[in-house]
Amino acid sequence: MRGVLMCWLAAVTLVVAGVAQAVPEPVPDRVLAAAPAPDGSRVVAATATGPGRVLELTVFSAAMGREITVAVRPAADPDAPAGTLYLLNGVDGGADTANWRSGGNWFTRTDVLELLAAAQATVVMPIGGAGSFYADWQSDDPALGTQRWLTFLTTELPPIIDAAFHGTGRDAVAGVSMSSSAVFRMAQELPQRFRLAGSFSGCVRTSDPAGQAMVSAIVTAHHGDRANLWGAPGDPAWTANDPYLHAERLRGVGLYVSTGNGLPGPLDTLDGPHIGGDPTTLADQLLIGGVLDAITAQCTHQLHTRLTTLAIPATFDFRPTGTHSWGYWQQDLHTFWTQAQHLFPTA
Repeated sequence: MRGVLMCWLAAVTLVVAGVAQAVPEPVPDRVLAAAPAPDGSRVVAATATGPGRVLELTVFSAAMGREITVAVRPAADPDAPAGTLYLLNGVDGGADTANWRSGGNWFTRTDVLELLAAAQATVVMPIGGAGSFYADWQSDDPALGTQRWLTFLTTELPPIIDAAFHGTGRDAVAGVSMSSSAVFRMAQELPQRFRLAGSFSGCVRTSDPAGQAMVSAIVTAHHGDRANLWGAPGDPAWTANDPYLHAERLRGVGLYVSTGNGLPGPLDTLDGPHIGGDPTTLADQLLIGGVLDAITAQCTHQLHTRLTTLAIPATFDFRPTGTHSWGYWQQDLHTFWTQAQHLFPTA
């Protein structure tokens, strides 16, 4: 049944994409001509992918020495100034299939394109980074290669997006699961740019024994070596890159943090989002997704205590039920957007 479901989803996606691409919107000249970042990172290609006015940019990252795919939905008025909402995917980097348009990511699993259709917000979703924690790794990894995602997301990509899409520099960033700690690092690195950070079902604390075990499990699952990330246990890089320990640097940044608790909720049913009536898919969401959000609930309570102790304002949404799944993250996105929309006035 799972195979049938996936084939059906792929077929529908191809049909929709084919219709959207039959009369593609032109790529603005300024996108291809956008000024490069200071280190030489630049747009090397751009195509209209549809649906929803989505452009697919190919951006050369000087820090990583390779090209990165970045999906972009321009603001409602593409000729006027616009802030940017950066969306980071989870453990698979939004590319769990050969074609990200049929994979599990913000653009395919939530209604973000519809939700922000009238907003003066450029929506940017990098593709890739599976198992990387969107961090700058200490060493190149034999399996995962060069990983310099923090540099890419803070110093390379933003000036390119600003140049190509009339960026205002008043941006927000949100991430699910694995990327939740990364959005906090981005905000700590550039609080003057990332005015609001959202963490959905994630563990921000990464250097304590539980955090190191979590990081190690994810890196190993993607055939990487955690020693190439932040070194062996006890290496100062672990604490240096732990947003929980450096929470003081989040003062002044708007914060939204959400999680379920792993108990079955209203979306954990056969007719729930992305279940498609498949008992196997539902069982996976209940079992694996339940365990994961039970863990992230503990992490999130720790973060709540930490920020409360430091008197740093933050909005916490502890859902009374719910698993580690896109249906709940879409709900969280809507709540997050009520805080973010002041940065992105309606066109």
